Amino acid sequence: MADERVLLITGASTGIGAATARMAAQAGWRVALAARSEEKLSALAEELGDDIALAARCDVTDWDDQQALVATVLERFGRIDAAFANAGFGARRGFLEESPDHWREMVLTNVLGAAYTIRAALPAIRQTAEQGHVLLTSSVAGRRALPGSLYSATKHAVTAMAEALRQELRQAGDRIRVTSIEPGMTDTPFFDNRPSEALEADDIARAVLYAVQQPARVDINEMLIRPTSQAG
Repeated sequence: MADERVLLITGASTGIGAATARMAAQAGWRVALAARSEEKLSALAEELGDDIALAARCDVTDWDDQQALVATVLERFGRIDAAFANAGFGARRGFLEESPDHWREMVLTNVLGAAYTIRAALPAIRQTAEQGHVLLTSSVAGRRALPGSLYSATKHAVTAMAEALRQELRQAGDRIRVTSIEPGMTDTPFFDNRPSEALEADDIARAVLYAVQQPARVDINEMLIRPTSQAG
């Protein structure tokens, strides 16, 4: 067990995070599952097996929670090889839509939460014998601005964060890899009205596993994944 790689996933209770956890476990990883929904996390961990999965409640906008999460993972598994900063949610388009409180929570979760995950997990990732990896969930909306979309602005920030981290690590001579995962329309609980002709969570999970399973010499910087039906 000590030589099995460990993947930490935030936003792991549903959707892309849960699908990635299942696929990583099947591929031989141990997985640390983090989210605010303890009940869903515990059910997923039980499904995957206690020897493979760890469920830990974490509010990614809380720095103390993120530090405690990493400490719990290290106590249980002894290492973190990769961290997938996947927690996030959206908002209706329009700068007169949603409440200011909703906006605030979205910005804190999508942007600050991802930065906190990097800061909390990076020292542990640097200690692993294997090639370390940081992955962040951005979006197609993180490549082009959408009308009235503050969510799009948060995902532009995540895309920039991934590249900023990659450049910092390279300047320091560090070989930890960094990947921005950029899904198009995906059928997950993210949406109140589920989209048709969309990607499935498993489609994005396969992309994550593709990135982390590359040889150490290969650094997949960005993966833009659209459904065939999506033009832009």
